[in-house]
Amino acid sequence: MIYQEKILQLRGPIFVFGASGFIGANLFKDIFSVRKDVYAVTHDATKAWRLKLLNVPFENIVHCDILSNNSVEQVFKEYKPRTIFNLAAYGAYSKQKNTTLIYETNVIGTVNLLENCTEETAYIHAGSSSEYGFNCAAPKETDTVKPNSHYAVSKVSAAYMIEFYAKVHQRKALNLRLYSIYGAWEEPDRLIPRLVEEARKSSYPPLVSPDISRDFVYVDDCVEAFLDAALRVDKHIAGNSYNIATGQKTTMRELVDTARQTFSIAPQPTWGSMPNRGWDLADWYGDATAAERDLGWKARTSLADGLQQYRDWQLSSQYEARVLPAFKNPTLNPVITAIIACYKDAQAIPFMYERLVKTFNEMKVRYEIIFVNDASPDNQEAVINDICQRDSNVIGITHSRNFGSQSAFLSGMEIASGDAVVLMDGDLQDPPEIIPKFYEKWHTGEYDVVYGVRVKREMKPHIEFLYKLFYKIFQNLSYVPIPRDAGDFSMIDRKVVKEIVALPETEQFLRGLRAWVGFKQTGVDYVRPERMFGVSTNNWRKNIWWAKKAIFSFSFAPLELMSYAGFALTGLSILGIFYQILAKYFIAPDTPQGFTTVIILITLFGGLTLLGISFLGEYISKIFEETKKRPKFIRTKIQKGAKVFRTADEIRTLVEQRKK
Repeated sequence: MIYQEKILQLRGPIFVFGASGFIGANLFKDIFSVRKDVYAVTHDATKAWRLKLLNVPFENIVHCDILSNNSVEQVFKEYKPRTIFNLAAYGAYSKQKNTTLIYETNVIGTVNLLENCTEETAYIHAGSSSEYGFNCAAPKETDTVKPNSHYAVSKVSAAYMIEFYAKVHQRKALNLRLYSIYGAWEEPDRLIPRLVEEARKSSYPPLVSPDISRDFVYVDDCVEAFLDAALRVDKHIAGNSYNIATGQKTTMRELVDTARQTFSIAPQPTWGSMPNRGWDLADWYGDATAAERDLGWKARTSLADGLQQYRDWQLSSQYEARVLPAFKNPTLNPVITAIIACYKDAQAIPFMYERLVKTFNEMKVRYEIIFVNDASPDNQEAVINDICQRDSNVIGITHSRNFGSQSAFLSGMEIASGDAVVLMDGDLQDPPEIIPKFYEKWHTGEYDVVYGVRVKREMKPHIEFLYKLFYKIFQNLSYVPIPRDAGDFSMIDRKVVKEIVALPETEQFLRGLRAWVGFKQTGVDYVRPERMFGVSTNNWRKNIWWAKKAIFSFSFAPLELMSYAGFALTGLSILGIFYQILAKYFIAPDTPQGFTTVIILITLFGGLTLLGISFLGEYISKIFEETKKRPKFIRTKIQKGAKVFRTADEIRTLVEQRKK
């Protein structure tokens, strides 16, 4: 490698943001081949297929959402990077049309990174030649920019932001305006990959007008430009933008002619077989004089050599067998949604959030966190709102009154977008650090539900004994096999979540429904700690209520018990009648007649009758509740990131959108 020495001179640790992209993957790959203190930083929001095919070690992939300053702050605090290459971008391709995401990624994301850099951090930013827009004929960096798209405007904004941070906050930052980079690991549906692929078959891809031009830069030269910029940046040039270009205008006709000569293609091309795109221009090439003067960089690879090197890569990398399938059907890292039912948990919520984010980042998964404020009397709504403002991956739901934890979980499950959902109480008695064990079993695809089994509770021994006794009795009474010592804490696959949410019953006992819906399930042992703050909201009356709710929802044993008792006592009564007759006339004619036996029998049968009626009443009350068809909960507000939905119509629309 010609720039191995330059890689060794970089100050580490090194972060490559956007390492799952074309240029980022090449930059990371080349640095990683020389040193191991480089990290591929990606949110894995789209295609991570390059990192998978490159077999990047797990420990060298860092999950970070640059739209969340909190996420950026955490990874910077943990790794303390000294060289940062930011190639994370959105909107460069025609299929990336979300205008809001263009500006959030390219501007807000840049701000978050620069905010967390120090004065000693080298920050090199991937800009774009599209910043020049209509002024595209060999412009110098000092020439006027005339952006002609949202993407171009966002990139110009980022360039000005870099200049501002360099001049005002002394950041060692540079912006590299990249022209038409091509080479290994480029998207297979782009121009040069298609041209080389078809050239191997002695044919051509669809072509636009022959007069359209580009400035083609081979990816190895582009990587070297980033290395040179990181090594040369200082206070004298910080904030500058540099054109990374060959300085040579290459028309489509010249590109195809070069390919014909390089690959000996006999047929003539058919021009205009593809209509010109909106960004196709007749004069689009750069002036790299400033990059050579200040960075010592100049493109080394001719177009013919670059095409040949790319062809060699296609032939040697199992292009058809691995790259094309991975590109067309990328395997994405899953999204895990944590749903936290909160009541009087204002002190615990910040700790819950920090531990969840840390856990998800270590797992290298995308995350969504939903805090459900079940009309708590403390200030937990304000605490949740503050977290939402800092992290766009956090959603806060507020209920109109206290509907209970089961309704809180269902409220979150209804709008959860994750591939799997984790249910947790807000008091930190469900440790976030257990989630990786859930994920390990779920991710194999063998299990759809992974639940926590409380092998021990940090509480008084006699109370723990009563809990275990209840679960044992409940397991034996239930008409569905319900795991013993398993609470709500669990990871549930999205398809199972949909089935549970769709169940029509009003009063729900989730750990019972979780077992009732079936699917493949398994447990993970853990020790349930005490509450971190305050005292439990459960008391003996509420625990009895929970026990009744569980038994009468998932067992007919009380009714069956009364039937058996009725048969048994009726039999005993008949036997008693025969005994009284025999005793009166044959066994003991002088048997005294008294009221004690009568009183005991009346009390016994009266008590059993009342007990039977109460059992029956419990079941009838459930029928009564179900016939009313009241909603399981009422939301008064949903906050996603900084955006707040308050009206019933806004909330209903959001819920319907997220259900799809």
